[in-house]
Amino acid sequence: MGRLTISGQGFKTILSATFVAGALDIIVAILVYAMIMGKTTPSRIILSIASGIFGKEAYSGGTAMVLTGLVLHFFIAFLFSVFYYFLYQNVASISGKRVTSGILYGIFIWVVMNLIVLRIVFPAMPAPELQAIATGMSIVIVAVGIPISYIISAGSRRW
Repeated sequence: MGRLTISGQGFKTILSATFVAGALDIIVAILVYAMIMGKTTPSRIILSIASGIFGKEAYSGGTAMVLTGLVLHFFIAFLFSVFYYFLYQNVASISGKRVTSGILYGIFIWVVMNLIVLRIVFPAMPAPELQAIATGMSIVIVAVGIPISYIISAGSRRW
């Protein structure tokens, strides 16, 4: 059986990956969807995260619900960082292949979030269009998958 423990240094590495990936993801999402495309607002992006738990009430929850959405966002980034940490420890083929691993992990994260989690939480949600898939997946690969891969890989030298 593989290693399923987290050392103190490993936990610090996971927290670093969580902070960087979580921050990059929300910043890029706001830049792309709110500022460049003009499809929404920054607070609505964060409120949509909170709505995964609180439903439509999240959109009338004000600052407290925006903060809740941010906490949930970083919690999700934490879970994906932990999962990659364990993958990195136990799957020899990803060691040393940071870009490839990051791209594949970003695709994995997008699939899990968009085709599993969001479908469970919002069953009436329409299937994404090809352009939305390409945009969303690109954001997750660049802002989440690759940073997690690089940070966990770099941190592994200190475990």
